[in-house]
Amino acid sequence: MANIKSAKKRVLIERERRVKNNSVKSEIKTIAKKFKADLSEDVAKAEETYKNLSARLDSAARENIIHQNSANRKKAHYAKLLDDAKKTK
Repeated sequence: MANIKSAKKRVLIERERRVKNNSVKSEIKTIAKKFKADLSEDVAKAEETYKNLSARLDSAARENIIHQNSANRKKAHYAKLLDDAKKTK
């Protein structure tokens, strides 16, 4: 632990941010898993899940939890999966 008061505060703030960032990333991964599960069962339900996933990725990018390019890349990947599922069914 740091000795200087401002350094101690910085350690506490970083700990809080790390917990929040990890929870948001975990939420995104959970929604992505749900999207893939819905994709194999019901395309209409997968579309709703995709909208939720896309919104959460955009939100995380706005909050600088993940990079904007990473969010866009993931959204494009999941959109392609959704389009392919629509074409096959």
